[in-house]
Amino acid sequence: MQGQAAQGGNILGALMPFILLFLIFYFLIIRPQNKQRKAHEEMIAGLQKGDKIVTNGGIIATVVKPEEEYLKIKINDDTVVKLDKAYVARKVEIGNENA
Repeated sequence: MQGQAAQGGNILGALMPFILLFLIFYFLIIRPQNKQRKAHEEMIAGLQKGDKIVTNGGIIATVVKPEEEYLKIKINDDTVVKLDKAYVARKVEIGNENA
């Protein structure tokens, strides 16, 4: 019976570096990405008419009408286009329009 108990300890000792490595990845990579993704989804859900956004392509536009899956955005005085919400990079904060 002592041999089996020693084997169980050896298996746990052998797996400990992998468990430690997973915990490091979780706290340094996975958890921050999940927080960032959640904050981005909340920002997109909270977009309203008149908000300024930057698209993934770098276009600065104004939200004309938020829809369920798309946003109608105004690029200039004459151009209104539909943009998939997945392509919104960030919201431009007031006072940071020229950045």
